[in-house]
Amino acid sequence: MTDRYAVIGNPIDFSKSPFIHMAFAEVTGQDIDYTKVLGSLGEFAATVDAFRAAGGQGMNITAPFKLDAFDYATERSPAAELAGAANAMKFEGDRVLVENFDGVGLVRDVVHNLACPMKGRRVLLLGAGGAARGALLPFLAEQPAVLVIANRTVAKALALSDIARQHTHGDTQVLALGLDQLLGRSFDVVFNATSASLRAELPPVPATVFAPGALAYELAYGKGLTPFLRLAQNAGVQRLADGVGMLAEQAAEAFAWWRGIRPPTSEVIRQLTVPLD
Repeated sequence: MTDRYAVIGNPIDFSKSPFIHMAFAEVTGQDIDYTKVLGSLGEFAATVDAFRAAGGQGMNITAPFKLDAFDYATERSPAAELAGAANAMKFEGDRVLVENFDGVGLVRDVVHNLACPMKGRRVLLLGAGGAARGALLPFLAEQPAVLVIANRTVAKALALSDIARQHTHGDTQVLALGLDQLLGRSFDVVFNATSASLRAELPPVPATVFAPGALAYELAYGKGLTPFLRLAQNAGVQRLADGVGMLAEQAAEAFAWWRGIRPPTSEVIRQLTVPLD
């Protein structure tokens, strides 16, 4: 019997999830059907109820429903609890389990696919919203020497750094700064988790944040050379990446959670990659 899964969002036409998960199913020999569900604002619970009643076994969650999914759950993972949001659901009878795989997918892309270790490195995380919250636990598990959380509103960065210090491993130093306090500091890995690139805007950071040999990572994907990546490139950074690998890796985590087998991701990443030029 074919098992049913879907991604829910609004809008949803842009989603690559059906392509990704059906590719995973083919390579792993799993019998699934994976579709897109356009969720109506204010009707998330009713839409998910209908999907479950029709035999659905799990869903991926995209904007703007990650908070709704978190509230809908009966059981939440530590990663979802910390992020306050969920990007995957699994249905087991009356139980609704939720996870947040964004952070672990991001770290796997950086450490494994891009061969850029974070242990002992200076890491800058731009932004203190949901994407940044989801990245905290996986980042800290890699034991960077320094993790700086920088945000336009310093209070949000401070709040996130307070949470991070409760989960630090080893000797990681966690700092919170305003975006205007980065001058004179440089980092080995710089992540743009702000929403600026979604508006084709540049976050107000100095080009000097990129240390020699740094990796500049844009969490948005499929947008080519964003203003953030162009800033890095103009500063001499040669290692540029966008979030397509993160997208594939978090999908693989969800697939493994649902199906008990983790698919390879390299071919999906290759097919979805947009040149950064």
